Amino acid sequence: MKTMSKSLRKSALRAVAGIVVALVVVGALVGIKARQFQALAASGAQQTMPAERVNVIEVRSEEWRPRLSAVGSVSAVQGALISAQQAGVVREINFEAGSDVKAGAVLVRLDSDVEEAQLRSAEAAAALANTSLTRSRDLIRSRSISQADLDVAEANKKQADAQIANIRAAIDKKLVRAPFAGRLGIRRISVGQYLNQGDPVVSLQSLDPVYVDFSIPQQRLGELREGLQVDVVADAYPGSPFQGLVTAVDPNVDPATRNVRVQATLPNADARLRPGMFVALDVVLARSEDVLVIPETAVMHAPYGDSVFVVEESDQPGADGQKGLVVRQQVVRLGARQGDFVVATEGAKAGDKVVSTGVFKLRPGMPVVIDNSLAPEFSYTPRPDNT
Repeated sequence: MKTMSKSLRKSALRAVAGIVVALVVVGALVGIKARQFQALAASGAQQTMPAERVNVIEVRSEEWRPRLSAVGSVSAVQGALISAQQAGVVREINFEAGSDVKAGAVLVRLDSDVEEAQLRSAEAAAALANTSLTRSRDLIRSRSISQADLDVAEANKKQADAQIANIRAAIDKKLVRAPFAGRLGIRRISVGQYLNQGDPVVSLQSLDPVYVDFSIPQQRLGELREGLQVDVVADAYPGSPFQGLVTAVDPNVDPATRNVRVQATLPNADARLRPGMFVALDVVLARSEDVLVIPETAVMHAPYGDSVFVVEESDQPGADGQKGLVVRQQVVRLGARQGDFVVATEGAKAGDKVVSTGVFKLRPGMPVVIDNSLAPEFSYTPRPDNT
């Protein structure tokens, strides 16, 4: 029993000694790592973030003419669906789809054989009536016939002439003509096809100039007048605005919508605007106002509001003893937009230097260096190269 008790004590002593050694080793390792972390922290505290290169533009005050935005549709000054005035078989088609034609040009010729035969018969009857009238006038001088016989001869001549005019009018209606100059659409007939009166032949639209019809709320009626400039943009030609003038304002207000219909006229020599096309437009109002403008790309949009980064001197001097530049995030309220610019109604003042591009990579207090070598050109009428 004594021998077993001594053996247990020796085992316990060895275990305690092992635990003590392990604790010493762990403590040494923890101390080493703590010193390493402290050294890293001290080194990090001494390091400074490199300054970010930014493009900068000054907030400036400009005189703007307010704009009234709306949407509208293009319509032709003159447009019609050409149709047949008389029934008949198509003998000739004298136009190509999509071609330009002059007023009065013959587009389609219908079969007029019957009418031409009737015309020859009427011309023969008219010649006989004219001969009878001439003879009757000679005979009336010699009192060989009565005045009543002369009156009958004159009436016959007038009736024959009227018959000729009637048949010639019928033949002329067998010719489908362009009522005005314009551009033709897709033809809807073929040679040999029988047309009833009123059947469509082709669409004809006058494309230069064109109208743009739109509506504005009655509250803005007092700001509108004829002659105001209208800037029009079509999604078919992004970055390529069209300009025209307000030429008509409807005297009536729509009782259902309380809107007023307005019409603008735009030159369209290249025929890019087509009737029925949807467009967005701005009416440039006659009054003007002073505003502060900044590039649209200088604004950071966020759920809590819009903001810009203002570049200003740092409160703390750098390693060289000179004060560097940092950015301060400034909340702004925005107004009207025009081209690449937007109006800052609140939060900015003239002369502020704001970062114009790349604001998404900035944070408040970040050191920056101004570098405008690659700054983009901002314009009120931007025209991208790829449009």
